[in-house]
Amino acid sequence: MGGYARPMPAAWLARQAQLVHARIAQADIVITTALIPGRPAPTLISEDTVKAMKPGSVIIDLAAGRGAHGGGNCPLSKADEVVNVHGVVIAGYTNLAGMVAADASALYARNVLDFLKLVIDREGQLVIDTNDDIVAACLMCRDGQVLRAA
Repeated sequence: MGGYARPMPAAWLARQAQLVHARIAQADIVITTALIPGRPAPTLISEDTVKAMKPGSVIIDLAAGRGAHGGGNCPLSKADEVVNVHGVVIAGYTNLAGMVAADASALYARNVLDFLKLVIDREGQLVIDTNDDIVAACLMCRDGQVLRAA
């Protein structure tokens, strides 16, 4: 089977579940993404694990809707819903990347604009102020000299 994910033996899964349970119980936020091509999403976070989590903790289950019984890597997930189970918020977003694309693009555009304001003066001329920490950190070469080797 190709890909990075493949089904694992039951004994291995049981050992992993114990280790994962202990770590997740201490976490404030957990993001799951495990999918196996052609199969339901594996259960990584059981209801017992959710019960062991601190109140107010968050699970982002990016495999929601692709697991057994409509769950995801956590069987308590619900596709495209945010639910509160045992005091833990479980977000079952099925297309998180599509939800944030416009915001990410706007943020990137704003950052580029702010950077350009640092290197272009009011007359539209390029001005490299090496005393500005941001400009200096971004300057890779100047006057034909490499300042920061890759």
